[in-house]
Amino acid sequence: MARITRRNAALTGAALMAGAAGEANAFSFRFTAIEGGPLPLAQFRGKAMLVVNTASFCGYTPQYASLQRLHQRHEARGLVVLGVPSTDFNQESHDAAAIKQFCDANYDVTFPMTTPEHIKGATAHPFFAWLAAHAGGPPRWNFHKYLVARDGRSVTAFATSVEPEAPALVRAIEAALRQNAPPAS
Repeated sequence: MARITRRNAALTGAALMAGAAGEANAFSFRFTAIEGGPLPLAQFRGKAMLVVNTASFCGYTPQYASLQRLHQRHEARGLVVLGVPSTDFNQESHDAAAIKQFCDANYDVTFPMTTPEHIKGATAHPFFAWLAAHAGGPPRWNFHKYLVARDGRSVTAFATSVEPEAPALVRAIEAALRQNAPPAS
């Protein structure tokens, strides 16, 4: 039986609140921005999101460069790349300011990022618990990617080894961007 944590209780509360207005979707969740302050995913409603659990000290860290290129290439068409640093694989700092400085200095990252979060297990951020339930399970390593459609409900997972600019992922992003955005609610 899963351990009930404050974070899981928050997921239940968020799901119940969303349930009053319709089924929970990706835009029902919120994070804290790496710069500080709230980062509600509702601000991305109607956009496709590529959500990636990131790490600064990993063999896959150079994927930041191609994530930034995807962001620059597709932002105007409605793609949001969202970086979620995670210490779950022991390859990330716990200090949000240090992570931001690393990303700025080494990869000139301009896409939104969150403070470090747990992305798997009983302490997973509620959004990652939701993603795992909708797309075949939690990340197995850093730089696992979830592509969330504009409707906020359809999710496709891509393994760590799938480069951000790999043809299969780019085709999936293009398809997601061609979808009509749902009406604002």
